[in-house]
Amino acid sequence: MQKLKKTYKFAIKTSLFLTITLTLILSVFLYAVDAITWLIIPFILCFGLISFLIIQYRVERFIYRRVKKIYDDLTLLESTSLTKQPITTDMATLTKEIDKYAKDKKLEIETLKVREEYRKEFLGNVSHELKTPLFTVQGYILTLLDGAIDDKRIRKRYLQRASKGVERLIYIVKDLDMITKLEVGDLSLAKEVFDVVALIKNVFELLEMKANKKKITLTFDRDYNEAILVYADKERIEQVITNLIVNSIKYGREKGTTEVSIENLIKNKVIVRVTDNGEGIAEEHLSRIFERFYRVDKSGSRKEGGSGLGLSIVKHIIEAHDERIYIESEPDVGSEFSFSMEKAK
Repeated sequence: MQKLKKTYKFAIKTSLFLTITLTLILSVFLYAVDAITWLIIPFILCFGLISFLIIQYRVERFIYRRVKKIYDDLTLLESTSLTKQPITTDMATLTKEIDKYAKDKKLEIETLKVREEYRKEFLGNVSHELKTPLFTVQGYILTLLDGAIDDKRIRKRYLQRASKGVERLIYIVKDLDMITKLEVGDLSLAKEVFDVVALIKNVFELLEMKANKKKITLTFDRDYNEAILVYADKERIEQVITNLIVNSIKYGREKGTTEVSIENLIKNKVIVRVTDNGEGIAEEHLSRIFERFYRVDKSGSRKEGGSGLGLSIVKHIIEAHDERIYIESEPDVGSEFSFSMEKAK
């Protein structure tokens, strides 16, 4: 009944107006013809009641039809919030719902615009990453076809360089395939209990020569004499730690340090931190650092190699474990990447 309150008010006021007007007209007429005037009272009451019912019915039907048309039009636009509720003739409620619908659509449009910009940038980055090794391979092959193939020394050198270009292409495609599988949940995790300290030590050994080229020291923040057992996909976590340490070496300063620490986060979680004292990352880049192919330095960083997918893969692997990854960085001071893992029970 509350929803019909305004229409009742309108019907009552209108019927009263008509009744008073008719009463005045009839009173003047009956007085002029000198007729019996007491009969006017029940007539007026009946007229008032009937006019109220007719007006109320007509107004309800009039508003209902037009409001229903609005609901139907919005339903065609997939307004789920409106289709879930009964149609009401209360215009205030309808106005509120339409306003909410308009705001939701505006937000949706803005989100689509952002995604479209991201899509364009992503396609541009993919094109850039793929065309460099493709053109390199093509150049060497065309040179060989033009006659250099007859020179054994040049032939071997050019074929080796072309092979490296093909390897880079395969590397990029494999990384893209892995990210796609992680995003759609098609890459299953083989979780097991393992010692994360031993795993990090193994990564240190694998990357020791790479770090030595820049005289960067790979170290723990303290001695870990006891095993720290976690429950995760060992191979994927090794890939995460490797990517983070490779990045710290790649963008670390000469004679710098890459330090790894393992801390208890809560009762059943540990957090692994990879900290360096390298060039750091400006604040405006932090929100996008895990995007595919996103590079802080659009030109110079490409010289360092890599597919440009390492941090994106790291993020997807951690999220596939239902965990979180964090970054803190300051230009010319260094960066710290940290991620959580589940402790073994």
